[in-house]
Amino acid sequence: MQISELDADKLSDEQMTKLLFSGIRDDGQPGDCIFVAGSSKAVLYRLPRAVELFERGRAEKVLFSGGVKWDGSELTEAEILKREAISSGIPEDCILLEDKSLHTVENVIASMFILNRAFQLYKMRRILVVTTPYHMRRLHLSLLTYMPDWIEYTLCTAKDGYTGKDNWFMTDIGRKRVHTECVKLIKYVQMGALQDMKIDI
Repeated sequence: MQISELDADKLSDEQMTKLLFSGIRDDGQPGDCIFVAGSSKAVLYRLPRAVELFERGRAEKVLFSGGVKWDGSELTEAEILKREAISSGIPEDCILLEDKSLHTVENVIASMFILNRAFQLYKMRRILVVTTPYHMRRLHLSLLTYMPDWIEYTLCTAKDGYTGKDNWFMTDIGRKRVHTECVKLIKYVQMGALQDMKIDI
């Protein structure tokens, strides 16, 4: 069934699991760049995964994307991620910064300019994508919708303790995040903001 055909208010737990998590896996391939989408908790959950990928030599550059300033901070999501990444051992000259975007689609669109300057988009072949498990489907579809179609993606989820495939339904916070994400995903696909995708539901 296509995502556009789904009704978010009538999905079972099994269907929500398939919608957000089916086929999401790290295939182990190296890439041109590690792409990290910002969030209020990105330093806690997404940054360690990016550092791990970098230290394993999976890519030579890391792009932090996010222009939101949380909790009265003077720094954007991307700037905080950069600061903490340097503290974690990633050299500053290996870090790219996109600090204007305010949501997932803008993360992708605004990052294209940064990636083009660093690599030239026509030369890029693969991006390693880092975000939390429940957010990966929407970020992946955003990349597929707005990035050049010759670029491929390796999906590297960052565990957050609440929204994994095997545990999201165990807590109220996990349930709330997953249901809200399903609503957003279906809405954006039905609007045409994200391309449709067939899900085995």
